[in-house]
Amino acid sequence: MKNDKIVLDHGTGAKLSHELISLIVETLGDVYIGKMEDSAVLPITGDRIAVTTDSFVVTPVFFGNGDIGKISVCGTVNDIAVSGAKPLYLTLAMILETGFPIADLVKILTSIRNASKEANIKIVAGDTKVVNEGEIDKICINTTGVGIFEREPLNMNKIESGDKLILSGYIGNHSIHLLSVRVGLGYEKRIMSDCAPLNGLIEELLNAVPAGSIKTIRDVTRGGLSSVLNEFSGHIGKSIVIEEEKLPIMPETAMASDMLGINPIHLANEGCICLFVKPEVEEKVLEIMKKHKYGQKAVTIGSVSNEKSTDVVMIKVDGSSKIVEELIGMELPRLC
Repeated sequence: MKNDKIVLDHGTGAKLSHELISLIVETLGDVYIGKMEDSAVLPITGDRIAVTTDSFVVTPVFFGNGDIGKISVCGTVNDIAVSGAKPLYLTLAMILETGFPIADLVKILTSIRNASKEANIKIVAGDTKVVNEGEIDKICINTTGVGIFEREPLNMNKIESGDKLILSGYIGNHSIHLLSVRVGLGYEKRIMSDCAPLNGLIEELLNAVPAGSIKTIRDVTRGGLSSVLNEFSGHIGKSIVIEEEKLPIMPETAMASDMLGINPIHLANEGCICLFVKPEVEEKVLEIMKKHKYGQKAVTIGSVSNEKSTDVVMIKVDGSSKIVEELIGMELPRLC
């Protein structure tokens, strides 16, 4: 392209727009199968599909183990996968700020391509808009995902007393990494974001155990683990009990959190899932997860009690207990 930065004319629909679209399609390569028509015509088998959409704003745009492009794919793919569906297609829409470097856009598109290949999904449609400098912060991305159900959908209504609660890995790393990059805490090279597509791991698990053994799965993103568990306990009307010493937290993340006066249980993640499973498949699920690159730190952290309550109870290291309350607002500046 003649320009090295985004200009308003890239959004006019004229020659520069076509050049930008060509660059996007060329960079995405074989993960893009759109036909440049007004809508994508897609083969879908089955009578139920899963659809989700999400918009992504991340500061900084580039970070350790990812960028806004990788998050836009992983976040949407994971939302489809945790429902029990198989992700197939994504749409990709971008809003670009005038002055945004073309080279940075290519890096982001390359990340989108790589994450899409790993997740084995195709991008089928897209849109690009350009706005004046200062009207957005560099780049915003929206992705919509479509998947198909090859099994019964997972549902939190199926959770019962005695079900075990498993986490796939460390919590808090994504938030601490991004915050460290922003303000220079010095942890950004020791704590990486956990951003990852988890549909492959989820598919392995659902295929390996009897249907219904995994009751529900949720990706632990904004609001952190506390938000997810409070949502579940409030919905099922039973107390969820977790053990503090079982929580998978890196020592560096714990140190940074302690320094900031925050609890990792409230922090955002981009590559962590929690699962409610029947006790009889707990060990099988853990065995499979620990063999997968995105589940090596998987651990059982608690279970669903018989008590009719909406409380999430944490058993502390000293044996005492405390109620884990969901935050009313933000404990940290919004990161993504």
